[in-house]
Order: sequence, then C-alpha cells, then structure tokens
Amino acid sequence: MKDIRYPENSDLRQLLRFSAKEGLIWLGEHRMVLLHTAALSELRKELIASVGSEQARRILTRMGFASGLRDAELARKIRGGGSLADMFVVGPQLHMLEGCVEVEPVRLDIDEDARSFYGEFLWHQSWEAEVHVQQFGEVDHPVCWMMIGYASGYTTAFTGRFILFREVECAAMGAGQCRIVGKPAEEWPDAHELIPYFEPDSIVGRLLELREEVEAMRRSIVCPAAMPSLIGASSGFRQAYELVTKAAATNVSVLLLGETGVGKERFARALHELSARKDAPFVAVNCAALPDELIESELFGVERGAFTGADASRAGKFERADGGTLFLDEVGELPLPAQAKLLRVLQEGEIERLGDERTRKINVRLVAATNVDLQQASPTDASGATCSTASTSIR
Repeated sequence: MKDIRYPENSDLRQLLRFSAKEGLIWLGEHRMVLLHTAALSELRKELIASVGSEQARRILTRMGFASGLRDAELARKIRGGGSLADMFVVGPQLHMLEGCVEVEPVRLDIDEDARSFYGEFLWHQSWEAEVHVQQFGEVDHPVCWMMIGYASGYTTAFTGRFILFREVECAAMGAGQCRIVGKPAEEWPDAHELIPYFEPDSIVGRLLELREEVEAMRRSIVCPAAMPSLIGASSGFRQAYELVTKAAATNVSVLLLGETGVGKERFARALHELSARKDAPFVAVNCAALPDELIESELFGVERGAFTGADASRAGKFERADGGTLFLDEVGELPLPAQAKLLRVLQEGEIERLGDERTRKINVRLVAATNVDLQQASPTDASGATCSTASTSIR
C-alpha cells in the first residue's frame, strides 16, 4: 500500500475522556494515567543502574508490548467498517494522541488472507530517544524500547501472529529520526536474538541474584578474607592487605617495611594463613634478640661438636619451617656472614648446618621485616651494586 494517509482522528479523540472530579482518564474502556516524561526518564535510569541495560530493555519492551495489545482492541471496534489500512493506522494515530511520537508511514503491506505483513515507519520526536540522550548522551544502539514493544504488541494483536518490529535507525544514535521496520518474526534472520526481549522473565529472581552478587562483592572489598589477627579499614591498610593477598598465592619472598609497632608480624602471619602453606609451620625469629655468634646456628642448625658446647646435633629455624613460612623480624640486624648464607638459601633452596659438609634441601617461604632503610644500610660489592634478591616489598 502506497501513499498512506491518516483518516481524521476525531473518532479516536472522542474515546479520550477526563473525569477531574473522580481523578480518572479513560481511553475507550481502558483507564489511562498522564505521566511526566521526566518521571519515566528517572525510572529508566534507575532500571539501567539497578539491573543493567539488557534487563531494563526487556522490562520496558514488555511494558510497551502490553500497551500495544490493549490499543489493538480498539482498532477493529472503531473502524470495523473501513479499509484494512484505516483500521491498522489506529495504532500509529493513538501513539501520537498519547504523546509518544509523531509517526510518518513509509510503507504498509497487509494481506489478511495470506497472513503477510510488512510495515515501515519514521518516528519523529521520540520521547524515549530524547530522554535517553539527556541521561546518557548519544549511544551506539537503538533505545526506543517501549515504543518498539508497543508497535510489536499492537501489530501482533491486530494480525493474530507475532510481528516483530525493530529500530533500524535511532535519533539517540545521531540520526535525524528513528526508522522502524516490522515483519513476521520468522522472517528476521536474527529473530532468536530479539525475541527474548518480548518474553516474560522472572525479574524478581534476577534482582535477588544481583543483590547476592553485590553483597558478596561488598564483603570482598571491605575485607577480602576475614583474618582474626588483622583489623583495619583505612585505605593504606586495604592496599597493604591486597598486596599480601596477591603475594600469598605465590612463593615469592616478602619484605615488610614499617615503623615498630605497625603490626608487621601480624601481616606475616596473615600471609602464611592465606597461602597454600597454612597447614605447615610458621616460625618467627627476632634477629635483634639473638647474639651475633648464635644467629647462624639458630637459623641453619648445628652438628654435634661444631663448637664448644655443641653437645648434640640440632635443626635450625629453616628446617623447622620446612614446607611453611619463616619470619625474620628485624632482618636488618643480621650480621654480614649470616646475610651471605641467607642469600644462598634464597637462591639455591639449600642450607648447611654449622659443622656439617652435607647440604639439605628445604622448601620455605621467607618473610622478613624491618624498620631500617635497607637501601641506605646494605653493603655494596666492589662495583658499587647493592646485593639483593627477587622479593615483594610491602609498606
């Protein structure tokens, strides 16, 4: 059908009745409500923020579809004696009368006997495109979801088969107007992607799922894994805790830096408890509390007779922590010979007890702590380079 002209809409305007005394508005037999587009815009914004764009589109499309179904009931009642085209354009005319959009017919082919349909229309001044741009700016996808639902619902009820309209141009995408095309769903090659927007969905169930996801995320942000030895909520605490959590998943050696009393040992224990080594020993050594001559035997162990008073062989802290974590507090107080041996342990994963020529393999994560600026205090080799090993530093 070409050169489509709208019939006079006085018959439709007569359907619209206001009862100010009773607070009622009627369109034929259906009660109506006048709403500000600003209110609908806010609803749209809240839906998108709460359940996401896809779910919001589904809800609004279903709302429009239900509205279109109701208006289709009027078409044949009002113009049952006219042409098929005059009956059909009740929908576009009502859409305009309801203040949604100006509808310009481009092409309309309806064959009731063959049950075929093709419709193409231009939408000018779409309220949905207008409010969406106000809230979100220009976008890269069509946004007239309620009105597409209306067109599809109206045409489906009018023809008795599922007619799917889609927006091929949208003013919210920068076009001068919106353009919609409708035809039977099975004639769209990508109908399977569009039909879900028209199907009922358990929004309550989805909202509950989203609420649980949000609560889980909130708990993980506030305290990723509640530890009895750590309590804190400041940004510095959370940053340090995040680094400890990341390091716990690896075998990297860790250096904890900070003033005395900030809880470096508590972070070391948390690192151990978060790691795969949590069921193995956690051994703590205060390097500053040990005499220099005993530090090596305490760390690496001693064989009987290695020195005066060594009446029996004894394992050191490294062996006792095998499979677990060794925490060296005040590591900056270690004497230089012990530091050299410590470097070999980190590089080779082997120790030698004092007085023993046999090496022992160990599997220990080393966590050290100090309040000393090691970059300034550390010895340098002949070339002036600071001796170091790979580690993670946490302040």
